[in-house]
Amino acid sequence: MQGLSRTLRLDRGQRLQAVCVLGTSLSVDVNGGAPLECKWFSFRHSPNVELKVLNSDASQQKVINGEKLWPLSIKTLVEFQMTAPSTETNDGKITFAYYGKGSDVPVDKAGIYLTGIEISLDVDADRDGKVEKNNPNKATWTWGPEGQGAILLVNCDKDSLLSRTVDGDDNVAMSKLDILDMSKMLLRIQGPEKLPTGYNLMLYISATDAPSLGVFHLNNKVYKHVLGRHKLFYKVRYTGTGEMEFYVEGLRFPDEGFNGLVTIKASLLETQMQGIPDTPIFTDLVTFRIAPLIITPNTLDPVEVFVCSVKDNYLFLKAIKTLVSEANYNIQVCFEDVNRGDRWMQDEMEFGYIQAPHKSFPVVLDSPRDGELKDFPIRELLGPDFGYVTKLAASSKVTSLDSFGNLEVSPPVTAAGKKYPLGRILIGSSFPTSSGRRMTKVVRDFLYAQRVQSPIELFTDWLYVGHVDEFMTFVPAPDQKGFRLILASPATCFRILQDKKQEGHGDVGILQGFETKRWTVTKILSTDAIVHENRYVQHCIDWNRDILKTELGLTEDDIIDIPALFKLHNGQALAFFPNMVNMIVLGKDLGIPKPYGPVIKETCCLEDYVIDQLKPLELRCTFIDDIVSYHKKLGEVHCGTNVRRKPFPFKWWQMEEP
Repeated sequence: MQGLSRTLRLDRGQRLQAVCVLGTSLSVDVNGGAPLECKWFSFRHSPNVELKVLNSDASQQKVINGEKLWPLSIKTLVEFQMTAPSTETNDGKITFAYYGKGSDVPVDKAGIYLTGIEISLDVDADRDGKVEKNNPNKATWTWGPEGQGAILLVNCDKDSLLSRTVDGDDNVAMSKLDILDMSKMLLRIQGPEKLPTGYNLMLYISATDAPSLGVFHLNNKVYKHVLGRHKLFYKVRYTGTGEMEFYVEGLRFPDEGFNGLVTIKASLLETQMQGIPDTPIFTDLVTFRIAPLIITPNTLDPVEVFVCSVKDNYLFLKAIKTLVSEANYNIQVCFEDVNRGDRWMQDEMEFGYIQAPHKSFPVVLDSPRDGELKDFPIRELLGPDFGYVTKLAASSKVTSLDSFGNLEVSPPVTAAGKKYPLGRILIGSSFPTSSGRRMTKVVRDFLYAQRVQSPIELFTDWLYVGHVDEFMTFVPAPDQKGFRLILASPATCFRILQDKKQEGHGDVGILQGFETKRWTVTKILSTDAIVHENRYVQHCIDWNRDILKTELGLTEDDIIDIPALFKLHNGQALAFFPNMVNMIVLGKDLGIPKPYGPVIKETCCLEDYVIDQLKPLELRCTFIDDIVSYHKKLGEVHCGTNVRRKPFPFKWWQMEEP
């Protein structure tokens, strides 16, 4: 609440009219209204007025005819305020009487008529889902369990079939469902039925905030758009004591150059004369933070699995459907009329959610990749309580690293004493000293601006495709840590193959029936190119291993290495056999690319190793044949699927300031 310092000027023989907002005070220069010869003054006031005299020598007071007289000086002020709202206009009164030297009766009088009004612009500043009255912290925004400040959701879903795009794009509230996405704001008034002439109430926003929010006013059961974009102010019709309902929507997420904070002000304006700008005599303001987009890690519980149906993935699709059904989750299949032959569901989009105390809903982040699947997120997912956002990049700057197989999130971690209760975003980039591929700036800026999942850039430009999901993933664990980091490991693969050779299985084949050249255990171990190339790959993975250990606060006990082999193409790495780390995680059920490794005693030794490593975590491994439909097209199970997951139980606004 902000009351401007207001000084009233008295005129001899006149009575001023003024509005006094409760909680603020006025002052009057009593000397200015006094005749020249007067040296003393007295006052009387109605019971609903409190006042005190400033800059008058109390030791020189005297009493005449029962009136206490105060000595006048050039600096004498009387400060006053109203103690309760007025029930009618001008029901607060102060009368000043002026006395000359030696006079027993007033030489002249002046007075003030006051109208008391209570004004409060209110929001859910304490984040309990209810709009409290006049929260002292409503004008600021703070993080943490004891933090204060209201929250807005970006109105990025589509609640009405009549809408052509997201709700926030239109300045129209199509339905009550649309309003329920917004944050409630009340303008509470207590005062007489009418204000004195020359006073008006105004809601307004800055030109800087205007593109970021919209405000609707409920009036006669109609939601009228009153603020936002090109509407910077709204004259509120004063109707006496009551509550005026407003609903506020966010229009854009935090981003580069926009920290997500917006402010709305309510002012009582005083008009001096026609042609002179109105003067704000009281301003109340509220601050909102627009909720960030929170991306979910694959250790959170699944809600729904997404996969494409294309002409050559029937067996893969059947295996995924079986896995999802047995794990008891839902599945949505995108058919060729929508996917147009594009099978890379992971690369097209990333799932997250937005959350405020009053509401939460999922949001799909559409990548700038824009393959043939580009229509799927907005056509099939955007709808009631399902939001959509995309970041557009110049097409010439879009690379493989802009696909969202290159965007993952860790589970909650603590690193260097700092807690990350919503995990940390992981994106692939180029080696720090190179000028290689990076995720496009508009997407990186967007991810950093959300703040609550502080991104980490890893080194992935050594990979031909260049995605983080090609060498790492996270799986849940039943212990206090709650997860393990899984890393692809050529070194582990070589060790397993060496063991099998020593056991006499050197002639057993790998990728039997899928390669024109026959690869045996011995041949792989004795081919210098493969050995040297995988030493390089292991070095690249170890570089990222050290970053992840530092940035996520991990130890070696938190990491599980699983066998993988790579080959270089034009100096960049591709998976030699199906890359098991590129798996789908559905709670305790894992869908892992079938590696077609050496079959010894009727089972694949690479599969056996992975099962043995993950069994202590109570994880069930299902190996899925993706070699023709995905692996040979430079992707695996994770690349061809996507999972919408439940939100974190932790509320993002309870974080210590990120």
